[in-house]
Amino acid sequence: MNASFCVIAIDGGAGTGKSTTANLLSQRLNLMHVDTGSHYRTVSKFLLDVKVEPDQVEEWLKLNSLTLDSTIESQKSFLSVNDKKFTHKELRSDLVNGLVSQYAMNACVRKLLFSYQRNQVQLARERAYNGLVMEGRDIGTIILPDADLKVFLHADQGVRESRRAKDGENDQISSRDKVDSQRKIAPLRESRGSLRLDTSVLGVEEVYLVIQGAIRNK
Repeated sequence: MNASFCVIAIDGGAGTGKSTTANLLSQRLNLMHVDTGSHYRTVSKFLLDVKVEPDQVEEWLKLNSLTLDSTIESQKSFLSVNDKKFTHKELRSDLVNGLVSQYAMNACVRKLLFSYQRNQVQLARERAYNGLVMEGRDIGTIILPDADLKVFLHADQGVRESRRAKDGENDQISSRDKVDSQRKIAPLRESRGSLRLDTSVLGVEEVYLVIQGAIRNK
């Protein structure tokens, strides 16, 4: 692994602890944190606000252009669409929770975000971070297949649903998992050679220490 710049890809289903893990790595190792799930939520929220349903996206994008940009706050990169940013609460609304997988499975949406997400590595370099930690569902398989370290988090469904409930969210985990795993484009799956961790039995600090050890051994 390049000691001066480290790229970590974290994949897994909803509620497996991707964001918690990525945030901890970011803060302790000075890595830029990129949550690609929030990218799809941002695009979904934008399209919902302009009254574009999931099955209307392709036709709408033929007639309209979207400009994607990044702002960094507390080492985390946030997406804006046509200069529009959304709050965490807006991106985690029941409406977005229920439809984000439908937008995310659209080929046009994924194509729109593909280069933007890959270019986050260069942005992290330009901002002089020690590296980048990117989380999502197709990071190790599609977006950053050459990442220095690939991690796949999983947990029992009951544990994941309990976590979402504690956060006050109704995330429809089982239905989202089904859609994300069965979609034809960039389905949720474990990348070959990834470090597989069960967050049902490992605490946040334990997960961090395992990943930190894997980084050192690269």
